[in-house]
Amino acid sequence: MAVELYLWIFSFFAVAGSIGIVIFQLLCLSDLEFDYINPFDSSNRINKFVLPEFAIQGILSGIYLLSGHWFMFLLNLPLLCFHARLYLKQQHLIDVTEIFNLLDREKKQRFIKLGFYLLLLIIVMYRLVVSAVELIIQSDTEYDGTHGFEGVTI
Repeated sequence: MAVELYLWIFSFFAVAGSIGIVIFQLLCLSDLEFDYINPFDSSNRINKFVLPEFAIQGILSGIYLLSGHWFMFLLNLPLLCFHARLYLKQQHLIDVTEIFNLLDREKKQRFIKLGFYLLLLIIVMYRLVVSAVELIIQSDTEYDGTHGFEGVTI
């Protein structure tokens, strides 16, 4: 049962990291939209975090699959397929010359990802709390009372 708790703790940090990456990418796109940053710097900053986001999503989905959490795996499957499609078509990186043409689409994609990751975070937090409570209850029922107050009289 402790393995289950470790799974949800890892999932919590992985999803929180993914949320951080998506928010950073949205901030870079917003800075570009308002002309606070040039297209080269913006695309460079965003492209640094694209593959780590894909890797986190892939590892998380693989762990859910291998641990038998089918609902979580199936929930992650559409985004995993979307990331795989982008990577295989070589469209995962933002092109400096096309960034202004694709700005609205890129922002919309990242807002959808942010919503998905927030939903995933809520589910993971719930499962984390449930696993912790179950572990505490299980360890409490295994307590046999022999480690109490021996020899104490009231």
